[in-house]
Amino acid sequence: MISVEHLTKRYGPHTAVDGVSFRCEAGTVTGFLGPNGAGKSTTMRMICGLTPPTGGAATVDGVPYRRLPNPGRRVGVLLDASAQHPGRTGRETLSLAAQVMGVDRGRVDALLDLVGLDAKAGRKRVRQYSLGMRQRLGLAHALLGDPRVLILDEPANGLDPEGIFWMRTVLRDFADRGGTVLLSSHLLREVEAVADRLVVIGGGRVVADGSKEELLAGSGVRVRGLDPEKLELALAEAGVAATRTPDGALVAQADAETVGRTAAAAGLVLLELRPADGAGLEQLFLELTANGAAR
Repeated sequence: MISVEHLTKRYGPHTAVDGVSFRCEAGTVTGFLGPNGAGKSTTMRMICGLTPPTGGAATVDGVPYRRLPNPGRRVGVLLDASAQHPGRTGRETLSLAAQVMGVDRGRVDALLDLVGLDAKAGRKRVRQYSLGMRQRLGLAHALLGDPRVLILDEPANGLDPEGIFWMRTVLRDFADRGGTVLLSSHLLREVEAVADRLVVIGGGRVVADGSKEELLAGSGVRVRGLDPEKLELALAEAGVAATRTPDGALVAQADAETVGRTAAAAGLVLLELRPADGAGLEQLFLELTANGAAR
């Protein structure tokens, strides 16, 4: 379990993280989302003891990361796939880590196989790896100590669609076996597919925290009218917040009956009216990070 309580980080007059609190329970994948500069990476670095907080605290299974006697056996961390010695081979990278953590070196071959790096790839220098291969090696390193907690920052960067699906399967299986996963990613549809809980951060503050079902249940309805401008105006006059989608429809924050009655009262023809399940997490993310509204 990961517990974050009022974490704050200031750099001079700038507050990068402002009183962030959330929990990641065992057996779950928590998607940690936010735009660039929102404070995600700084928060994750504070959890892992790499950046000292200005205020607040974070623990893993009730213990601050820096106090864990052999942290790699408790927490698997992947914050930067490029932070690997370029002159070592993939196998050497894992073998050295296994020696430091006191892990049976037999796990090296097992982990290379798990992440899809064959014997030839294991003998290559890391400098010859693509970003996707480095991500796979980074995940192997995170899993090497057989931890119960994973903290991953953008682990799917550089992976092709097959690799992204593979990553999702690995993380889902890890959580289903009782593990705890904190996952930061800009690939919103992938997070929506794998996460149980969502924490959205904007401007250094948590703007949404809850189960995926709870947060997405309030995503409104998708509506398309014969005259979209008049429909948008009618909804605004009725006090219904609505945002445009790239294809010209609207996502209204109201139930279908309210939207339908509003359109009928204005004499407008509707071409589409249904739950906004197609927008899902992407629409929720845009609304929360654009408006900074608490949820």
